[in-house]
Amino acid sequence: MFLLVACSSTPPVGGSGGGTAAAGGGTGTAGGSGTAGGSGTAGGTAGSSAGGMGGGSDAGTAGGIRDDDAGYPPLTPAQQTVLSQRPYRLVVPTGYDGGSPVPFVVLLHGYTATGQTQDTYFKLSELAQERTFLLATPDGLVDTTGQNYWNATDFCCGSAGTQKTDDVAYLTAILDQVRLKYRVDPKKVFFVGHSNGGFMSHRMACDVAPRVSAIVSLAGAQWKDVSHCQPDAGVPVLEVHGNVDNLIYYLGSPLFPGAVETVRDWAVLDGCDAGTLVSAGNAIDLESVLIGAETKRERFAGCPNGLSAELWTIQGGAHIPVFNSAWAPSFYDWLLTHARP
Repeated sequence: MFLLVACSSTPPVGGSGGGTAAAGGGTGTAGGSGTAGGSGTAGGTAGSSAGGMGGGSDAGTAGGIRDDDAGYPPLTPAQQTVLSQRPYRLVVPTGYDGGSPVPFVVLLHGYTATGQTQDTYFKLSELAQERTFLLATPDGLVDTTGQNYWNATDFCCGSAGTQKTDDVAYLTAILDQVRLKYRVDPKKVFFVGHSNGGFMSHRMACDVAPRVSAIVSLAGAQWKDVSHCQPDAGVPVLEVHGNVDNLIYYLGSPLFPGAVETVRDWAVLDGCDAGTLVSAGNAIDLESVLIGAETKRERFAGCPNGLSAELWTIQGGAHIPVFNSAWAPSFYDWLLTHARP
């Protein structure tokens, strides 16, 4: 068991603050594909959620909730409003007792998916319990076709006619609220995303770099016009991409950069040698259908201390790889290795 808190400034439907629940666990087939670079996410809908957090204060009776503000400013009225309108799921593992700061991972779903289905696919709730980190699995807003999306770049995502929202502000509000309520290690705040969520993870690294320790993007990409990305600090970036992805093409398109271009752009932004990719270690086996160690690991050399621009190519991998049990531990270990100094 672990604590699962639905966080908002007012209790969401389903109860008052303080409930506990086991993570959901349905199974299912891969989600449907969408337009403009999105995709559904494999896995069924997760199970029950816990009660909400009333009044923008305590998340129920969770153990380890801090009783001070650690010097952080309070949420702004705008942040309180957006969080009351868009509650999010927060996984608090039983190993968290508030005694020591812990890592915080924000998982961003692909277009048409949800935070819970993305978690079912990546199995991060289970890893959060094993490795003791906080995990938020928020949902994007719904576009004119009824699909959840993140407003990441001019390409991805959201259907035509959708009034796009400021998702950078929303996700930053989540960061601010969680650090006010839990002891978060500011050197270990990570974004992980798939497809549209990968695009959004890159966007967060561009726009609020000092708050983002490192990101992992599966089948995502940077802005095509990288001048839109002006980070105030270096951010370690890992792009994981199947080279037969038939939705977010590995080689890119006129609308979005390819996997190598995305990582090279980050190499430039991070001050690395953006010339040629070099080996980042032996190939590893992350995909259960493809035979052998199918994932080639490469990076750009010469990055300043603590930074990295790395590419893991799933050779023969599609847009929604069928991962084995090594997937989540492998990218989480990479994140921890690239925490802020």
